[in-house]
Amino acid sequence: MTLRTARLVLRDMGEDDLPALRTILTDPVAMTAYEGPFAESECRAWLERNLQRYAEDGFGLWAVELADAPGEMIGQCGITRQRIDDDEVLEVGYLFRPAHWQRGYATEAAAASRDWTFRALDAPAVWAKVRDTNIASMNVAIRLGMTVRRRFVTRYRGVDMPHLGFAVDR
Repeated sequence: MTLRTARLVLRDMGEDDLPALRTILTDPVAMTAYEGPFAESECRAWLERNLQRYAEDGFGLWAVELADAPGEMIGQCGITRQRIDDDEVLEVGYLFRPAHWQRGYATEAAAASRDWTFRALDAPAVWAKVRDTNIASMNVAIRLGMTVRRRFVTRYRGVDMPHLGFAVDR
């Protein structure tokens, strides 16, 4: 699967992407919303879970590269099935290396993912689960036309984390 935008290429991740993915997942700044950087085993599990999503769902988080610098993974963005309370939703997720923040890449990649979801999956809505302290991700969701639909708590890595459920309808 490959999506292209004006500045980005979103493509399936593979085993060869583990070093670049590790760079993101072990960065304490990038992983603030996850209560800190991942260990090696968590990086490996993240990639394996994503590869499983491709096999089971036909989609997942995609590697994001700059169109004019192919081969350099600057982040990940895509669609995953997530639970919000008792509901399963299609969620757009995005996570980039801090060196590539504040350039509009997350919004550009997330918009392409949102549009793909409406077109390819005929989804009635796309969600974004955002930790209530993550202002930058909230701003991406708002730029995607999303509004807050729910407040909920997710327990992750042993911590109860308040979240906002943003969504936009097709």
